[in-house]
Amino acid sequence: MASLNDFLFISGLLFAIGLAGVIIRRNIIVIFMSLELMLAAASLTLVAFSRFHVQNGLPDYNGQVFVFFIITVAAAEVAVGLAIIVALYRARQTINVEDLTSMRG
Repeated sequence: MASLNDFLFISGLLFAIGLAGVIIRRNIIVIFMSLELMLAAASLTLVAFSRFHVQNGLPDYNGQVFVFFIITVAAAEVAVGLAIIVALYRARQTINVEDLTSMRG
């Protein structure tokens, strides 16, 4: 059986990989995926704390309900974010962050 420390270690590792992807990479799609990885790591932490916080013999499901709303917002974020990336690519013909210096075309 996995302990809380195991879940927190995996979550921290996922968050660190996502943070490294945001800092190091220059492709806007990879940065976007790295942000989603960081969001998934935060959700994993909430679920782990929810699972291991037992009250009256039952897990506390507040963290899992909160993760449900996070996933809902993340789905909307993905739709809007990808639409912005597609519009940006059509206008500039690049997805390299260094080539995108201003928001004007």
